[in-house]
Amino acid sequence: MLLTTTSMIEGGKITRYYGIVSGETIIGANVFRDFFAGIRDIVGGRSGSYEEVLREAKETALREMEEQARALGANAVIGVDLDYETVGGSGSMLMVTAAGTAVTVE
Repeated sequence: MLLTTTSMIEGGKITRYYGIVSGETIIGANVFRDFFAGIRDIVGGRSGSYEEVLREAKETALREMEEQARALGANAVIGVDLDYETVGGSGSMLMVTAAGTAVTVE
């Protein structure tokens, strides 16, 4: 299945619109990951553990969106948008939402 941020597919003709589809995931941060990320903040550098959590959350949200589109009979999702938010009392959880328009493309 094709997922794209564009509103059209070059060389393809959209023959049917199914509507908006979405996928969401919420992932909690872990106390050890927070501790080591705090050390990274002090000494500099990238936080590989947080980057991995972001990647995992994004892939899960995209996969759920794709499954919803496939269930409708679509073969592509256009206009895909990814949103990242922190949630929870102390902002210790990450929510990733993927949304787009399910379509059939010839």
